Amino acid sequence: MMKPIAAKLFAKIIHHKNQKWINNPLDYQKKTFNYLIKQGGNTDFGKDHNFHKIKDYSDFQAAVPVRDYEGLRPYVKKMLAGKTSVLWPGKPLYYAKTSGTTSGVKYIPISKDSMPTHITAARDALLNYIYNTGDADFVNGKQIFLQGSPILEKTRGITYGRLSGIVAHYVPKYLQKSRMPSWETNCIEDWETKVDAIVEETFSENMTLIAGIPSWVQMYFEKLIEKSNLKVGEKFKNFSLFVYGGVNYEPYRPMFEKLIGRKVNSVELFPASEGFFAYQDQPEKRGLLLLVDNGIFYEFIKADEFGENNAKRHTLDQVQLGVNYVLILSTTAGLWGYNIGDTVKFVSLSPYRLVVTGRIKHYISAFGEHVIGKEVETAMEEACKGTAVQVKEFTVAPQINPKDGLPYHEWLVEFENLPIKMDEFEALLDQKMQAQNVYYEDLINGKVLRTLVITQVAPSAFQTYMKSIGKLGGQNKVPRLSNDRKIADQLPLK
Repeated sequence: MMKPIAAKLFAKIIHHKNQKWINNPLDYQKKTFNYLIKQGGNTDFGKDHNFHKIKDYSDFQAAVPVRDYEGLRPYVKKMLAGKTSVLWPGKPLYYAKTSGTTSGVKYIPISKDSMPTHITAARDALLNYIYNTGDADFVNGKQIFLQGSPILEKTRGITYGRLSGIVAHYVPKYLQKSRMPSWETNCIEDWETKVDAIVEETFSENMTLIAGIPSWVQMYFEKLIEKSNLKVGEKFKNFSLFVYGGVNYEPYRPMFEKLIGRKVNSVELFPASEGFFAYQDQPEKRGLLLLVDNGIFYEFIKADEFGENNAKRHTLDQVQLGVNYVLILSTTAGLWGYNIGDTVKFVSLSPYRLVVTGRIKHYISAFGEHVIGKEVETAMEEACKGTAVQVKEFTVAPQINPKDGLPYHEWLVEFENLPIKMDEFEALLDQKMQAQNVYYEDLINGKVLRTLVITQVAPSAFQTYMKSIGKLGGQNKVPRLSNDRKIADQLPLK
């Protein structure tokens, strides 16, 4: 019984400590900004951008343009060649290796300053849950984190690998005995083989916390049910907390409740190789608490202005509720004015809480509608609500040149439970979509587009597709929508 008591005490201490930055977010952002500029002054980047002349944010804005990874690649190349103090003082501690859709392989630096922020934020998310719910029983059982391989490689003396693999080396001692899967299983590269091994290892354990990207946890649950002939909640009677990040959980929630057989509390995280940005601080409430004292200075550009010349960059004190922003970062890993590609909307300004709305590159605007991921997810969630329809996975693409009639948005869907009448479900889904996006509604009413069309894909079509492009499992996610048909045309149909 000591473990839950100790966890509750620790949670209380951390909660009170964190109130300082939660209640004074702008002061802590200013403090972070000043620290970044001071530390960056003697780096190659700082010298190239006259950091010694930067006295305030307006100076920084004038000196440092917004860049994506391609804009920073020349600096990263210098670092990979062995040069020190290029983007941040000294050498990186690690590189988080990621694969982008446009930039190929990316090596995101992680410094001695930034590495602890990833660990602390993940820890605080769980402690915050314990503090707010009073539930610490999950620490008595086993916890599983479905993630990439912890096998790391080296280049010029610096270790690199997937972020989840790097983080696996930093599991606190008090969690190591209860953490699963085993190191050997975690090192399996092939995702299907790995999930089979995880099922075997966890089958007879007292699993209390399960964490990972929903689509890959779903695969684990399905294999577990196949082996045990029991719902996950029956098999693991003490399973009480699901921790996830990377995608919106809501479209998966009905499916998970069916697989689990009962409701389980969840905590959403917003981590990335570039930093840990936010976590759900209030159970049952929408919105992720923005971490303003985590080595990151935030800027925001309105998504509908992004890409325009001199698009206005907003600091935290200038953001508005309900506006879709592109997230821009400057960090203690040496990312400066960095466009991570994610879009967010604020749902609270006191404290600052946001929701992730999608990717700036993942949208449909073939006809000027600028539909984003959050909108298609909400439309699907609302269309399924109150019906027996359950969806395993879906993506949306424009059909610009149909064989006949007007163009339309094609929704490629893998159903768990089919609608009784597909045409009625299509009509309902389109109605919900029009309610989400006024431009889409105008295009339908103006007879520029016809209403959406649902196409059923074959069972496991999305897993087959992800496997075909070498992105099955780990931190990889199927884009909810795209402005072309590259994904749509590769999915096997039913």
